[in-house]
Formats: sequence, C-alpha cells, structure tokens
Amino acid sequence: MTTQDLITRARTWLAEDPDPETRAELQGLIEAGDEGALADRFAGTLQFGTAGLRGEIGAGPMRMNRSVVIRAAAGLAAYLEASGQSGGLVVIGYDARYKSADFARDTAAVMTGAGLRAAVLPRPLPTPVLAYAIRHLGAVAGVEVTASHNPPRDNGYKVYLGDGSQIVPPADTEIAAAIDAVGPLDGVPRPEAGWEILGDEVLDAYLARTDAVLAAGSPRTVRTVHTAMHGVGTSVFTAAFARAGFPEPVLVAEQAEPDPAFPTVAFPNPEEPGAMDLAFATARRVRPDLVIANDPDADRCAVAVPDPSAGEDAWRMLRGDEVGALLAAHLVDRGVAGVFAESIVSSSLLGRIAEKAGLGYEETLTGFKWIARVDGLRYGYEEALGYCVDPEGVRDKDGITAALLIAELASVLKEKGRTLLDLLDDLAVEHGLHATDQLSVRVEDLSVIADAMRRLREAPPAALAGLPVVSAEDLSRGTDALPPTDGLRYRLTGARVIVRPSGTEPKLKCYLEVVVPVADASALPTARAEAARLLAGIKRDLSAAAGI
Repeated sequence: MTTQDLITRARTWLAEDPDPETRAELQGLIEAGDEGALADRFAGTLQFGTAGLRGEIGAGPMRMNRSVVIRAAAGLAAYLEASGQSGGLVVIGYDARYKSADFARDTAAVMTGAGLRAAVLPRPLPTPVLAYAIRHLGAVAGVEVTASHNPPRDNGYKVYLGDGSQIVPPADTEIAAAIDAVGPLDGVPRPEAGWEILGDEVLDAYLARTDAVLAAGSPRTVRTVHTAMHGVGTSVFTAAFARAGFPEPVLVAEQAEPDPAFPTVAFPNPEEPGAMDLAFATARRVRPDLVIANDPDADRCAVAVPDPSAGEDAWRMLRGDEVGALLAAHLVDRGVAGVFAESIVSSSLLGRIAEKAGLGYEETLTGFKWIARVDGLRYGYEEALGYCVDPEGVRDKDGITAALLIAELASVLKEKGRTLLDLLDDLAVEHGLHATDQLSVRVEDLSVIADAMRRLREAPPAALAGLPVVSAEDLSRGTDALPPTDGLRYRLTGARVIVRPSGTEPKLKCYLEVVVPVADASALPTARAEAARLLAGIKRDLSAAAGI
C-alpha cells in the first residue's frame, strides 16, 4: 500500500470516527505523514474470532475504538436477525478499562437501532455476572467489554449467545462476515436512548446463586487476603463471602479499587512475575489461611497458601492445575454427579480423579467456549486459573464461585488440622505426581511464533529431556475427538507437551506435564526432584527445537 493509499484510507476513516480522542490521534498522524504508524493501524482489520475482538486502543481498523465496536455490534445485530432472533434481548456488561463504558453504550445504541432490546449492567462488574445474566434474563446474546488480564493499553469485545456460552465456529465466522458487510457508519442507526440500564436485581440474583456452590452446613472458617488486581472484583467478592458467612476478607488496599492504569503491576495477571507481591506483603502482615486473587474482570481465580517448608513467612502460589485438581477432589468428596472436563493443555490428573470416582471425563480445545459446551458438565477447568464450578448458573469460568469453593475446601481441611498442600500430597500418592510447567515466550514480532511452529512441524523432536517422543500430532488437522486448531501435541514416555500460539496475547505457549509414580508419602521429595529435573530438561530441549 502506497503512502497516498494509506493517507486516503486514514482520511476516510477519520471522516466517520465518532470519538474526538481517536480523531485527534489520527489527524496528528496524517499531518505528520507518519507512514509507519499509519501502516500499523491500516494494514488490515482487527479480526473477529472465537475470542471476539481484542487489541490495543487507538485509531484505525487494527485498533480497538468506537468505530470498530460500532461495526462489530452492527454485525452481531445482523447475525442475530438472520438467525431469527429479531426483537430479542441483548445484555451488555463492561469492565473498568479505558473506553469500556463508551463501547458498552455504543453497543446498546446499535442493538436498539437494529430493533433488538438492549440492557446494560448497572456499572462495571465481573464477566461472570454478565454470563449469568444472559441465562437469567432469557437473552438471545450477550456482550462483555473486557480485555481480561491484558496490559492497560488493550481492550476487547467478548460475545456470548443465548445459552450463556461464548461463541464457537461457525458462529464466529458468520458474525465476522456480517461485520465485514457493514457499510459506512452513518448508515448504522444509533439512537441516543431506548435501552435499559439494569438495576442491582441481576447482581443480587447472581449473588443468591453463589450460595448453591457451597454444601449446606459446611464450615466457613478460613481467613483470606484478597486482591482484585485493580479490577472490578472487590465488591462482588466481598459480598459473596459475606453471604456465605466466611470471615471478612482483608483487602490488598493498593489494588482493591478499579484503575485502568493498573499502576502497581506490569501485567494485571496473577500468573505474571511480581503481580502478587503486594498480596504477599499483606499476607505476611495479617497471616491469613489463604491469599485469593482475581484478574481484572474476575473470571479467573488464583490461590496462594503458606509454605512452611520455605520459611515462616513464605507463600506459595498454587498452579492452576493444582487448584483444578483440588476442586475436583472436593466435589468428588461431596458426592457430585456429572461430567468433569478440561482443556487439552491442562493436567491429565483430572481424568484420573474422574475415572476413580466413576464420573464422565472429556477433553476439549483450549477455552471455556469449548469446556462449557460439554454435555452433562458438572465441573470444568483449565490451567490458566479458570474454573467453572456451577455450569447451570454460569457457563463460563467464574473467579468468584471458584474462590468460594476453594475457601470451603480449605475450611473443611482446617477443621481436620490439614491444609491444601496436604491434600495435594494425598492426590500425588493416589494417582502419581502430576507436575506441570509452561514455557511462554512473549514476542513483539508475530512472525517469531509462526517460524517456531513451522520449525516444529517440519522437524519434530525425537526426544525431550531424554524421554522418547511416542507420538507427534499436528492438531491443525483435527483428531477423532477435537476439531482443528493451531497446535502441536507430543506424547512422551511419562510426559506430554502441547505447543500453541496464544489466542489473546502475542505469546507462544508450551504446556508441559510429567507424571512420576509415587509409592508412598516418603517418596514425594524424590519424585518432586525428578519431576523438576524432567521439566527443566523438556523446557531446554523444546526451546532449542523451536528456535526460541
């Protein structure tokens, strides 16, 4: 595209941009003749997929802005009309990021202008409240404006259909085609009013539903420190814990209120280095039983526990796979029925727990858009701190109800003089030590990811950490149980590796698991040392094979 073509596209976009901030940004780039910046914004369009939209806020079709959101909303409205949902209700939620309220209001206006009924949640609230509201209100679709745990400069647009689950193919491609068919923005009706702002009744109904997660009469004694990571979780989390009768959580004051700048963390994700430092400092001061963290839209839940083996004031973050197994074991102990499900990148320990309990078990592609659709689902999780513990209420991951359930489990164990770490030891003795880790590479240039995937496809490793690769699957071809996805799966003797590009961030993610047999509790230290050795070796050899 020539410089003149870029400027022509930019001026056309500028003429219909409804946002004075992005108009000013774009006008400045045009006047400066900044070809690189213009090309970055106009080299294509932000692609709508199964994660909806997500990207950096700014001007142009490759950024998140009001023009892009209006087109997305118009395409979704057209899709709903073509699907026979004319006049149906669309519920809209939003977080506290930059522009989230604007994007929610634009969506409501477009839906209203298209003849649908639109209802907006009363204020920035956790994503699971929106997922619950869709089913509770009988909506035909829902939209959540959020970029979850992405950096401050990002925002996103997540779409749910009337079953309360996120979209999956072919709905994503059909909505994307409808978005592409949207003409000039002045042809998209956007009335100034006509949609409903919901009251707290929906939130109250969600909170009442959280009561169903816990067993009647169960102990509620654990003391917690909570961080909302500058997101929207604090008020809902504390309300849910108060309803349940747990001691009042101690808040990480610096991170309790919504702040789109996320000033105390490099990335507002509990898994990122340093993100939990303030929570641990608070815990060392007040000495709770648990530290619980939500990500900014509170659909994820991180758990940390005291680690006496590392020192009096030491805290240990549990891996998502560890929390996933603990919750499963707790539900089994409570006698639940139904299917347990997880994504293929999560620990195989869940399958062993389900098998021993005589429960159904399913593996899905990554993401709760797949997990939530498993027939008969009773519990689902994935290693990235996402847990669905009440699929009838919220068919998505929910960091609030997951926190309640892990707090109940910790309370049950506390009454017996035991801890979550003790239960993890029990599971390792019973099923073998399932140790997981991740090799995650964040890139500036996406071609690095493409090159690594190509290299691994052309020359798959024959062994990793001295373990023979028994099978190498290219998941882009699909399997008997899974639809195609961009990923690679290696099965090794006593281990498993999956490599895939992230669907929401510029990362290549490699998921590692080793399983080490454990004869009895006394063998655990040796098993952990062997697992650590193998995981380190797999990381090293996989990195070399991928050229990263």
